Amino acid sequence: MTAPASVPALRIFAGTTEGRLLCEWASEAGIPARAYAATEYGGELLGELPGIEVHASRLDEADMERELFGARIVVDATHPFATLASGNIRAASLAVGARCLRLARPAEALPKGVVSVASIACAARFLSENPGRALLTTGSKELAPYTRVADFAERFFVRVLPLPGAITKCIDAGFSPSHVIGMQGPFTRELNEAMLRQVGAQWLVTKDSGTVGGTAEKLAAARDVGARCIVVTRPAEGSGALSLREVEDALLREFAR
Repeated sequence: MTAPASVPALRIFAGTTEGRLLCEWASEAGIPARAYAATEYGGELLGELPGIEVHASRLDEADMERELFGARIVVDATHPFATLASGNIRAASLAVGARCLRLARPAEALPKGVVSVASIACAARFLSENPGRALLTTGSKELAPYTRVADFAERFFVRVLPLPGAITKCIDAGFSPSHVIGMQGPFTRELNEAMLRQVGAQWLVTKDSGTVGGTAEKLAAARDVGARCIVVTRPAEGSGALSLREVEDALLREFAR
C-alpha cells in the first residue's frame, strides 16, 4: 500500500514557537508539509503558509499512525514537557517507517535563588510547607496537586490560556473566577511584574520552558517585586535531539531538489 503522491512526505508536530518557525522555514524553502496542532487555537497560531497543510485536533495513538502514513520524515517539535505526545509520535513514526527528528528547545542555566523541583506535585508540596500567595503559571492540565494544599483557593492564583476548556478546568478544580487569569502570552517582564503585584504573590511557579517560553521574563519580574520562583525542571531530552538549524539542515538534505 502506498500513499497518494499529493500527501506531503514531511510532517511537523508544531505546538511550539520552534514548530511554527520550522513551518515558516519549510514554506519559504518550498518544502510541502502537513503541520499538526492539538487545538483549533494552535492551528490559528500557525496561520496560512503556502505549501503547509494544518491539521488542528488531538490525535490518539491510532489516529496518529493513520495520519503519518506516507511520511518520510516526522519532526517532533512539541513542548519540552509533552513527553507522552513525544512518545506517541516516535512510536507512530516507527510503525509507518518514517524517520523521526526531535526538535529540542535549548536548555539554559537557572539563576541562583530559584527553587528547582522535579514536578508540579513537588512544587505543590513545597508550597504546602511554605506560606504565602502564589501565581501559578504551569497550565490547566495538572491542577490537582495544588488543590491538596490547605487554603489553596485563597492562596493561589492561576494564569492559563483564555480558552473555555482551560477556564472550566480551573473552576472545576475549585478555583474561584477571581483567582483565574485567562491570558495569551508572550508576557513581558513588566506585565508579569504587574500581575505579581496585583495578586500580592510571594511565589511564582513556572515550568522551565526556556527563553521562548517566557521563563526569563518571569524570573526577572519575580526578582523585581521580591517574590521567589519555583521552577519545574524539564524532562531530559534524548541524545538525538536537534536544534532548529540542525533540523532545517537535515530537511534540506532530504528534500533539496
